[in-house]
Parts: sequence; C-alpha cells; structure tokens
Amino acid sequence: MRKPKTKNAAGRSAGRRTAKRVRSRYTADEVREIFRRFSVQRPQPKGELEHVNAFTLLVAVVLSAQATDVGVNKATRALFAVADTPEKMLALGEAKVGEYIRTIGLWRNKAKNVIALSEALIRDHGGEVPDERDLLTTLPGVGRKTANVVLNMAFGQPTMAVDTHILRIGNRLGLAPGKTPEEVERGLLAIVPAEYMRHAHHWLILHGRYVCKARKPDCERCVIADLCQAAERTSAIPAPLEPV
Repeated sequence: MRKPKTKNAAGRSAGRRTAKRVRSRYTADEVREIFRRFSVQRPQPKGELEHVNAFTLLVAVVLSAQATDVGVNKATRALFAVADTPEKMLALGEAKVGEYIRTIGLWRNKAKNVIALSEALIRDHGGEVPDERDLLTTLPGVGRKTANVVLNMAFGQPTMAVDTHILRIGNRLGLAPGKTPEEVERGLLAIVPAEYMRHAHHWLILHGRYVCKARKPDCERCVIADLCQAAERTSAIPAPLEPV
C-alpha cells in the first residue's frame, strides 16, 4: 500500500516540478552586459508608431495588430490630423474612421474597436487614457501587450511588451524561453536589470526587427554575437558598438 505523501515529500515533488521550468541560458552578469551594449548602441530607443499623445498611441497600437508600423503610420497620419482625442474620434464615426484605415488589415473590426474604446474612455475615464494595466485591458481591442506598450511609452513605466520579435528572440537566444508571450514576459522581467527595464522592450524589438531577423539573423551586425547562446549563429564576433 502506497504511503501518503508527507509534507517534505510534497515539497520535494513541488521542487522537482519547478526545476523543470526552462530558465535563461545566461548568467546575471551576461544579461547585464547584453543590455549594457544595447544601451550604448541605442541610447534613446523609440517606438516606430507615430503618435501625438497617449490616446493616439493607444489607437496606433490597437491598429498595429497583424499590421506593420509603416502601414499603420501611413493610415494614421491623416486620421490623427483630424481626430487626436476620444471626443473627435467618436464624432468622426465608425464609417469615416474605416475610410482612413482601409489599407490596414482587419480594418472593419479595428474601426469598430477604435470607436468603442473612444466611447469607453469618455464614459469611464473622463476622456483620459488610464495609466493602469487592469483598466487599459478592459477597453475594446486592448490586450496585455497593447497595455504594456502604452504604459511604457506614454507613462514611463518599466513594462515588457512581448511582440513576435521579442517572443522569437527570447526563445532563439535562450534569453527568456517560453511558449507564450506571457511566459517570455515573466522570464524577461525576472532577469533584466532594473536600470535597463525602461527601454528593454524597445531594444529587444529593434534588435529582432533589424538584426536578429526571423528568416536570417544578421550576426555580423550583432553587438552581442560573442555572448549569444543561439543554436545557430553566423558569427561570434560582435559588431562595433556605435550609437544609432
């Protein structure tokens, strides 16, 4: 007859389950050096979505789902020129918003969300974009990633917005492996030094977009090539650290 688990046995069992979780392949010193180099390379990284205030940033990020920043910017320049507040956007109406953003994927549904979130901001928040994640994610079309981008860029909070680039890099480099954006987010929040958290998600996005690209990483241009633990690399020599 099997003996019931004691407290210690249960604790050891829980410990074994915890140990199975995938950890970063890098030491704390290596992680610090990675982000130090990113900070030298891009001292003041910026998101590439054009906006004029917290509201237009929120709208731009909502529109950027399954679309490129370049495509969103082309559509929103004219839109934001006439509607840069929830009140103006609501007055414009869903059909007119749709005309401005027709070149963006899923534009019909996104137009509905833009009008609905404008209504919610006016009704529930006095027309202001809230600076709390839980409040942001109650808005139509706003998920955790969108909320994290807005909190970071509009309010300076040290959030980690995991997009497809960061999800890929977290796993390819073994920096913060995870099957979901939430797992990668938790992994990065646990290892990125506090002094680098403010810009960390921008550094990672830009690195994934322009250097550690999906189809063919450009390792010769990589400033962390000698630290990289990716299974496949084309170079182990880091590129010169020059601000861009």
